[in-house]
Amino acid sequence: MVTLSGNGSGPEAGVDLTTTYLGLSLRNPLVASPSPATSTVDRVKALADAGVGAVVLPSLYEEQVIGEELREIGFTEPYEDIHGEAQGYFPVQPGTQMPGATWRYLGLVREAVAAVDIPVIASLNGSSLDGWTDFAVRMEGAGAAALELNIYFVPGDPRTSGRAVEDRHVEILSRVKEAVSIPVAVKLSPHFSSIGEMALRLDEAGADGLVLFNRFLHPDVDPETLVVTPGVGLSTPEEGRLARSWIAILAGQVRGSLAATTGVESAGDVAAYLLAGADVVMTASALLRHGLGHTEALLDGLTDWMKRKRFNSVGEARAQLAVPTDVDADAYQRSGYVSALDTARRVYGELNATSDPSDPRRS
Repeated sequence: MVTLSGNGSGPEAGVDLTTTYLGLSLRNPLVASPSPATSTVDRVKALADAGVGAVVLPSLYEEQVIGEELREIGFTEPYEDIHGEAQGYFPVQPGTQMPGATWRYLGLVREAVAAVDIPVIASLNGSSLDGWTDFAVRMEGAGAAALELNIYFVPGDPRTSGRAVEDRHVEILSRVKEAVSIPVAVKLSPHFSSIGEMALRLDEAGADGLVLFNRFLHPDVDPETLVVTPGVGLSTPEEGRLARSWIAILAGQVRGSLAATTGVESAGDVAAYLLAGADVVMTASALLRHGLGHTEALLDGLTDWMKRKRFNSVGEARAQLAVPTDVDADAYQRSGYVSALDTARRVYGELNATSDPSDPRRS
């Protein structure tokens, strides 16, 4: 049993922060999710020293690998038939024919695994069906404790059916699961027409865990420069409500683990996700805003909260506010929706109310 003290690094009687994610034993439920904060071995070590339970490395992007392969082909192809010995002049990565992006990523996995004693999870980001298994096998060979599949597929063709998008996710997962023996999680988008059914399909297809939710960084339009701009921004606590709602619905309904991500800024956000039913809570934006040391503040706050609420372990707190499995889930959610509307009307009043405090429409 591993527990944390007030500084997030030693034993604290009566407070057990240990948890299990993807079948892996973690010293606490706080996981550093993919971001620049997990992009180097030194940063991974700093996060481990600060107390995180696990780290997920930034994704290896399908486009990175393909782009480097195409550049290498463009460089060598015009000369490949000039003379056989000329091949020896072309640059080759030592001991491998893999593109540089893959080689560098596998090096990061190996070095991070050797540097820390917490699980290091590799991440793959792509949308096509090809290449996933090869990359996954190499990541397993480099020592990754698990894989996170970040299937970022936004169908630009309006004729693409929702079922085709869903089937692609299931097929990618199935192929990877057949190729590796380490646990595999799928990072889900919140934009499926039926998130619950998609979660159940992936769970039945063998997903060891689901990560809710992937934040799509949508591009935007700048009316002054007349260009399309990248949609880059850190998450806010308000964005966590959607993920908590679905984690509360899925808790107890799926076999695999549930990981929460998005909107984790404070210890209260971590606690709320646990109460909804998350096995682990991932954060990136808070670490980028406040530095890697913010990990300790989150763990200290979580420990203090558990003491105040008299929870002796994470397991006692988990899923306390999940949707009960023996109720009509549709009616349960509808009831919450109506309650939220009633609260909004009481707080903000009717839209056509005047500014006169004595106007009866403001009551």
